[in-house]
Amino acid sequence: MAAVSLIRSDQIMNFDVDQRLMHGGDYNPDQWLDYPEILKQDLELMKQAHINTVTLGVFAWDALEPTEGHFEFGWLDQVFDEINAMGGNVVLATPSGARPRWLSEKYPEVNRVDDRLQRHHHGFRHDHCFSSPIYRQKVQEIDRRLAERYGNNPALSMWHISNEFSGECFCDLCEANWQKWLQKKYSSLKAVNDAWLMSFWSGHYTDWQQIKVPSQLATTKTHGMALDWKRFVTDMTIDFFDMEKATVKAVNPAVPVTTNFMAEGSNGDFVPLEGIDYAKFAQHVDVVSWDAYPQWNNNLEPFYETAMKAAFVHDTFYGLKNQPFLVMESTPSRVNSPVAKAKRPGVHALSSFQQIAHGSEGSLYFQFRQARANSEKFHSAVVGHDNDPHNRVFREVAAYGARLEKLGGVRGSKRPAQVAILYDWQSLWAQKREAAFGRDRKRYFQTLEDHYAYFWQHDIPVALVPTSRDFSGYDIVIAPMLYVMTPTLEARLSDYVAGGGTLVSSYFAGIVDPHDTVLLNGWPQPLQKLFGIHPTEFDSLYEGEHNRLAYAGQVFQTSEFNQLMEATGATVLGTYEADFYKGTPALTVNQAGKGRAYYIGPRTGRDFLDVFYGRLCQNRELRAPLLAETRPEVSVQARYADKCTYYFVMNMSADKQAVTTTMATVDAESGQNVAAGPLTLPAYGVRVLRRG
Repeated sequence: MAAVSLIRSDQIMNFDVDQRLMHGGDYNPDQWLDYPEILKQDLELMKQAHINTVTLGVFAWDALEPTEGHFEFGWLDQVFDEINAMGGNVVLATPSGARPRWLSEKYPEVNRVDDRLQRHHHGFRHDHCFSSPIYRQKVQEIDRRLAERYGNNPALSMWHISNEFSGECFCDLCEANWQKWLQKKYSSLKAVNDAWLMSFWSGHYTDWQQIKVPSQLATTKTHGMALDWKRFVTDMTIDFFDMEKATVKAVNPAVPVTTNFMAEGSNGDFVPLEGIDYAKFAQHVDVVSWDAYPQWNNNLEPFYETAMKAAFVHDTFYGLKNQPFLVMESTPSRVNSPVAKAKRPGVHALSSFQQIAHGSEGSLYFQFRQARANSEKFHSAVVGHDNDPHNRVFREVAAYGARLEKLGGVRGSKRPAQVAILYDWQSLWAQKREAAFGRDRKRYFQTLEDHYAYFWQHDIPVALVPTSRDFSGYDIVIAPMLYVMTPTLEARLSDYVAGGGTLVSSYFAGIVDPHDTVLLNGWPQPLQKLFGIHPTEFDSLYEGEHNRLAYAGQVFQTSEFNQLMEATGATVLGTYEADFYKGTPALTVNQAGKGRAYYIGPRTGRDFLDVFYGRLCQNRELRAPLLAETRPEVSVQARYADKCTYYFVMNMSADKQAVTTTMATVDAESGQNVAAGPLTLPAYGVRVLRRG
């Protein structure tokens, strides 16, 4: 894999060679220009906090171009000079995520139209139209000026294009692009009508202009259209990003480009953002970055469960390019949320080290100095409203930054895995759109987390792999609920197993084609041959209703979904224990070529998955890398450099934990030898051990 290049001191340096892990985050001096006494303190406070990287200009368009055509870069020049003087890095953002008011008022077409076909006024970020020629022109102009002024500055380490791309627009310009996108994809109206089954409800199109955006005032029940609309929104978002990327790269193509992806969650959930196909978007960025805001110390689940969910998202973003990523935003303490709970002492370093352990090249925060007003004024920052470097949050940030400075060898190290979880944004969208069986009951990413949990709790690294990527090199591939299926994917899965791989799939696999049309004549024959089963009926259960699965001498409860099937060649490993399908197959395995394909018929709890994957890993001799015994309260994640391995041993609990290591190591921070044997971790404690 090619290293990602950075610019530093007029030399091209890459992600692997630059030995500093990045520490810092969003710095918004444009919000403090009337407070020179505050700005004078910032550089010294950055040094105290061991900050080496600042992200500038994310929402600074107003300060950079206060009126149309009038540009003011003096304040930004000064910040670049200061960061250069301290030997720091700048991640420079393009300001397109929040346009200035003069632009919205003079050119109303730049304002987004919602799904009720109402045009918005100025007032919120990310509320612009990606199709607007005027908006694109104005964005290109400000981006070009930034690139010409700072593109070769020695402090510039990365471009940050816009911020948290999201949303969709339903205006006339977007509708015209939607129609062009469909014409390019389908060529003929007949192909559209066939793909979307427009004979349903007499919906045939006879002119491209009839295909309106799927707003609340038009077609909303055509599932193929809904899936294509999601693809269109992804493509329009990427097209806008590519425009900005090309503009800044024109000046200095060596500077890498990123944009910050997102995760979302509530009530204990934490999964990647659903609205954009990040697997496709990731192919257009040089470095994947994302904003990490798990709800630490919540009262909904054990702390280690929150840690597992955060790890799942880290590994998802690592897997987008199978290379180290960057946490672009996180928080030293409170998240801007309804509860806004403070991180407990030690949790900041623990959660940040977890970022590094799973592949981040640093820890950046939103933001350096806490906002004085508006919607994020109580979101935690490095420097709080009290401006006190002696408060707990600042001291913990500084202590963590000092520890990072001792771990430069981690930079650029990789996270190889033998286990892959295969997933697909198309399957997510299609299942979420389908009302049958409950849109919110399917819980696609959450189900993937359930399969991921066993491996995380046993310190076995997992790669989250989009279906579009190669998965042939993994020992085990887990692919539950692959709802959207193609002949190409069927063939790739079959070839993987035939070559000796172990495949695990489940209910809701292979149901529809890429147009969200049900595959006829039963389950696809290649899948029937691969798994050695013939699925028959599908039973959906009410809340509180259950069946039972008998497996390996134990009985496990099923819930929500039970796939009924016949074994046509597979060996039955588990059966249902109740209802009219009592005694029929619930879990099967089929020998296909040199490998095996497992099929799990029902939705189960993690108790079953723990036993199932425990036996599977034992058969494949997959073990934890460092500890004699594993438990969820202690997570060990490894990163592999050319000549050594770094083990991050993390206590994911508020209690002291004693573990036993199986090999001699070196403390990566102190350089002291650590003998194999007992190792004690304080509450939320982290040890970074090195071997080799």
